[in-house]
Amino acid sequence: MTPVTTFAGRTVAVFGLGKSGLASCRALIAGGAGVVAGDDSPAGRETAARMGAAVEDLTQADWSRFAALVLAPGVPLTHPEPHWVVRKARETGVEVIGDIELYARERARRAPEAPFVAITGTNGKSTTTALTAHILKSAGRDVQTGGNIGTAVLALEPPAPGRCHVIEMSSFQIELTPTLAPTVGILLNVTPDHLDRHGTMEAYAGLKARLVQDALHPVVGDDDDWCRDITERLRLADRGWVDILSAHSRVRRGWYANDSTLVSGAPWTGPAGAFADLAGIGSLRGRHNIQNALAASAAAMHLGVTPAQMAAALKTFPGLPHRLEEIGRIGRTLFINDSKATNADSAATALAAFDRDVLWILGGRPKAGGITPLTAFFPRVAKAYLIGEATEAFAATLDGRVPFVRCGTLDKAVAAASADAAAGDAPEPIVLLSPACASFDHYRNFEVRGDAFRALVAALPGIELRGGRGA
Repeated sequence: MTPVTTFAGRTVAVFGLGKSGLASCRALIAGGAGVVAGDDSPAGRETAARMGAAVEDLTQADWSRFAALVLAPGVPLTHPEPHWVVRKARETGVEVIGDIELYARERARRAPEAPFVAITGTNGKSTTTALTAHILKSAGRDVQTGGNIGTAVLALEPPAPGRCHVIEMSSFQIELTPTLAPTVGILLNVTPDHLDRHGTMEAYAGLKARLVQDALHPVVGDDDDWCRDITERLRLADRGWVDILSAHSRVRRGWYANDSTLVSGAPWTGPAGAFADLAGIGSLRGRHNIQNALAASAAAMHLGVTPAQMAAALKTFPGLPHRLEEIGRIGRTLFINDSKATNADSAATALAAFDRDVLWILGGRPKAGGITPLTAFFPRVAKAYLIGEATEAFAATLDGRVPFVRCGTLDKAVAAASADAAAGDAPEPIVLLSPACASFDHYRNFEVRGDAFRALVAALPGIELRGGRGA
């Protein structure tokens, strides 16, 4: 835990008692602050009370005594309208911040030189965060990982010289972190997302830009127009040393790729040239993972990791569950869990990772637009196996373009796809769960859906699971 001493002797309101809110309560109390906590959930209120927080109805509280409001990132700050607790704070002049702002202030007070890597982007930030931490740990560094992925930042060990924090940040968290100034700030990409929360693409992109604008080493993707505009604005603001990531080799400077080979160059002033090859690394397959690997490499090399250490660490990265996760093989057939693909854009990333012979399991609760945007990838699909509420809509899109079968449920789809793979003559058939849908018709979330797929595959006769286990 990181005790927060910057509010010692003062009283702070905390609203939203989930993972980050409860960690904030604990850290503030440990640092000597008084905490008044509020939440709609009785369980959250009870937990905060056991920690020593005063639990009150914040609609009736005396807000003049609060030095700050620490807000959970899921609570609306501006759109579609400010939450009532935000309006209360603003009416009384109380600053509204988040848990990562508490961390940033504590770092500035306790260990301002402690390495801090902050990572954001519409897509890929979880993989990049996990990969950056993996590389640094492989190089023998003391690493703490969390934020939007895994552990709340204040539940991690505190900032200290030589201890690196690698923190994933959503746009919601950036919005609540006004003094964010990481050692390395990475912005991977910007595509439309969370517009119900931020109002416009300009506002959403502007928040993403805040993560890199005060970074000692800003690293920005070069593969979308929004990020290219952010890079140009950084340069106009005399940040000419901004590193760029070009997964599609649109430019050949900064951090880019020659096919699967990763290359570093100016304005980076460290070891330049090819430093790693992703060919054959199953956990980093696909063009999107080239961007993730370039970003993680840039962060680690800015913190002193050598090219040789980098290349070795990339080969041992296990990947993240439900993101092009390699489950195992039966003979020639490879089984891939991409349950995280809850929309067409995410499924496109998965389909782009395989050239041919894909046995595609898809469906669930459909999103707007369906799978029509994926038409360009249909030639890669040998057959589709439809499940869930989207079955008929997806069947209409695939009709005459891709052979398909209506399976209804995931267990039937896995059985049908594995049988077709065994009966066919493809050199390496790919049984791919990449649903392009939400899971809520049959499963609580995409993790539960992915776990169900993993269990079904693990039960298949002759399976050799990744790591050597098998049925």
